[in-house]
Amino acid sequence: MTPEEYKELTQSMTPKPTFMKNIIRAFLVGGIICAFGQIVINFLVQMGLPKDDASTAATAFLILLGALLTGLGIYDEIGRFAGAGSIVPVTGFANSIVSPALEFKREGYVMGVGAKLFTVAGPVLVYGIAASIAIGLITYFLR
Repeated sequence: MTPEEYKELTQSMTPKPTFMKNIIRAFLVGGIICAFGQIVINFLVQMGLPKDDASTAATAFLILLGALLTGLGIYDEIGRFAGAGSIVPVTGFANSIVSPALEFKREGYVMGVGAKLFTVAGPVLVYGIAASIAIGLITYFLR
Protein backbone atom coordinates (compact mmCIF):
# COMPACT_ATOMS: atom_id res chain seq x y z
CA MET A 1 0.00 0.00 0.00
CA THR A 2 1.40 3.37 -1.00
CA PRO A 3 1.27 6.41 1.30
CA GLU A 4 -1.34 8.02 -0.95
CA GLU A 5 -3.60 4.95 -0.80
CA TYR A 6 -3.20 4.80 2.97
CA LYS A 7 -4.10 8.48 3.26
CA GLU A 8 -7.23 7.96 1.15
CA LEU A 9 -8.20 4.92 3.22
CA THR A 10 -7.84 6.77 6.52
CA GLN A 11 -9.77 9.76 5.20
CA SER A 12 -12.61 7.52 4.04
CA MET A 13 -12.82 5.80 7.45
CA THR A 14 -12.45 8.92 9.60
CA PRO A 15 -15.83 10.01 10.96
CA LYS A 16 -17.05 13.36 9.70
CA PRO A 17 -17.14 16.13 12.33
CA THR A 18 -20.56 16.95 13.72
CA PHE A 19 -19.97 20.53 14.80
CA MET A 20 -23.51 21.82 14.38
CA LYS A 21 -25.07 18.87 16.20
CA ASN A 22 -22.62 19.29 19.09
CA ILE A 23 -23.19 23.05 19.24
CA ILE A 24 -26.98 22.65 19.29
CA ARG A 25 -26.83 19.96 21.99
CA ALA A 26 -24.48 22.03 24.14
CA PHE A 27 -26.64 25.13 23.73
CA LEU A 28 -29.88 23.30 24.56
CA VAL A 29 -28.62 21.39 27.60
CA GLY A 30 -26.65 24.35 28.98
CA GLY A 31 -29.73 26.52 28.46
CA ILE A 32 -31.97 23.99 30.20
CA ILE A 33 -29.62 23.83 33.19
CA CYS A 34 -29.48 27.63 33.41
CA ALA A 35 -33.24 27.96 32.94
CA PHE A 36 -33.77 25.44 35.74
CA GLY A 37 -31.48 27.53 37.94
CA GLN A 38 -33.55 30.62 37.13
CA ILE A 39 -36.75 28.73 37.99
CA VAL A 40 -35.24 27.83 41.37
CA ILE A 41 -34.27 31.49 41.96
CA ASN A 42 -37.77 32.69 41.01
CA PHE A 43 -39.35 30.09 43.30
CA LEU A 44 -37.17 31.14 46.23
CA VAL A 45 -37.95 34.82 45.63
CA GLN A 46 -41.67 33.96 45.60
CA MET A 47 -41.14 32.18 48.93
CA GLY A 48 -39.88 35.47 50.40
CA LEU A 49 -36.09 35.31 50.07
CA PRO A 50 -34.29 38.44 48.85
CA LYS A 51 -32.98 38.06 45.29
CA ASP A 52 -29.30 37.91 46.31
CA ASP A 53 -29.97 35.24 48.93
CA ALA A 54 -32.14 33.31 46.48
CA SER A 55 -29.33 33.37 43.92
CA THR A 56 -26.86 32.04 46.47
CA ALA A 57 -29.25 29.31 47.59
CA ALA A 58 -30.00 28.33 44.00
CA THR A 59 -26.28 28.07 43.23
CA ALA A 60 -25.75 25.85 46.27
CA PHE A 61 -28.75 23.72 45.22
CA LEU A 62 -27.42 23.32 41.67
CA ILE A 63 -24.01 22.29 43.02
CA LEU A 64 -25.67 19.74 45.29
CA LEU A 65 -27.81 18.47 42.42
CA GLY A 66 -24.79 18.20 40.10
CA ALA A 67 -22.85 16.25 42.74
CA LEU A 68 -25.81 13.96 43.40
CA LEU A 69 -26.37 13.27 39.69
CA THR A 70 -22.66 12.57 39.29
CA GLY A 71 -22.76 10.08 42.15
CA LEU A 72 -25.71 8.32 40.54
CA GLY A 73 -23.95 8.21 37.15
CA ILE A 74 -26.56 10.37 35.44
CA TYR A 75 -24.46 13.50 34.95
CA ASP A 76 -21.85 11.57 32.97
CA GLU A 77 -24.57 10.56 30.51
CA ILE A 78 -25.71 14.17 30.26
CA GLY A 79 -22.09 15.14 29.62
CA ARG A 80 -21.70 12.56 26.85
CA PHE A 81 -24.81 13.92 25.16
CA ALA A 82 -24.26 17.65 25.70
CA GLY A 83 -20.49 18.07 25.85
CA ALA A 84 -19.57 21.60 26.91
CA GLY A 85 -23.22 22.40 27.62
CA SER A 86 -22.95 20.33 30.79
CA ILE A 87 -19.51 21.60 31.80
CA VAL A 88 -19.99 25.36 31.66
CA PRO A 89 -22.78 25.79 34.28
CA VAL A 90 -21.94 25.46 37.99
CA THR A 91 -23.21 21.86 37.90
CA GLY A 92 -20.18 21.04 35.76
CA PHE A 93 -17.93 22.30 38.55
CA ALA A 94 -19.66 19.94 40.99
CA ASN A 95 -19.21 17.11 38.50
CA SER A 96 -15.51 17.85 38.08
CA ILE A 97 -15.00 17.72 41.85
CA VAL A 98 -17.04 14.58 42.57
CA SER A 99 -15.89 12.46 39.60
CA PRO A 100 -12.24 12.03 40.68
CA ALA A 101 -13.35 11.31 44.24
CA LEU A 102 -15.64 8.52 43.06
CA GLU A 103 -12.83 6.93 41.07
CA PHE A 104 -10.66 6.66 44.18
CA LYS A 105 -13.26 5.67 46.81
CA ARG A 106 -11.81 2.15 47.02
CA GLU A 107 -8.69 3.72 48.55
CA GLY A 108 -10.74 4.87 51.54
CA TYR A 109 -12.65 7.94 52.51
CA VAL A 110 -9.69 9.98 53.71
CA MET A 111 -6.88 9.12 51.30
CA GLY A 112 -9.16 8.33 48.36
CA VAL A 113 -12.29 10.46 48.37
CA GLY A 114 -11.00 13.26 50.62
CA ALA A 115 -7.71 13.69 48.78
CA LYS A 116 -9.24 13.57 45.30
CA LEU A 117 -12.02 16.02 46.13
CA PHE A 118 -9.40 18.74 46.32
CA THR A 119 -7.46 17.92 43.15
CA VAL A 120 -9.78 20.24 41.23
CA ALA A 121 -11.29 22.28 44.05
CA GLY A 122 -7.94 23.01 45.71
CA PRO A 123 -6.42 25.14 42.94
CA VAL A 124 -9.75 26.86 42.30
CA LEU A 125 -10.10 27.77 45.98
CA VAL A 126 -6.47 28.84 46.36
CA TYR A 127 -6.46 31.09 43.30
CA GLY A 128 -9.97 32.38 44.03
CA ILE A 129 -9.08 33.34 47.58
CA ALA A 130 -5.72 34.80 46.55
CA ALA A 131 -7.35 36.84 43.78
CA SER A 132 -10.06 38.13 46.11
CA ILE A 133 -7.45 39.20 48.67
CA ALA A 134 -5.38 40.94 45.99
CA ILE A 135 -8.43 42.73 44.56
CA GLY A 136 -9.56 43.70 48.07
CA LEU A 137 -6.14 45.19 48.86
CA ILE A 138 -5.98 47.06 45.56
CA THR A 139 -9.48 48.44 46.12
CA TYR A 140 -8.64 49.42 49.71
CA PHE A 141 -5.46 51.30 48.77
CA LEU A 142 -6.91 53.03 45.70
CA ARG A 143 -9.77 54.61 47.65
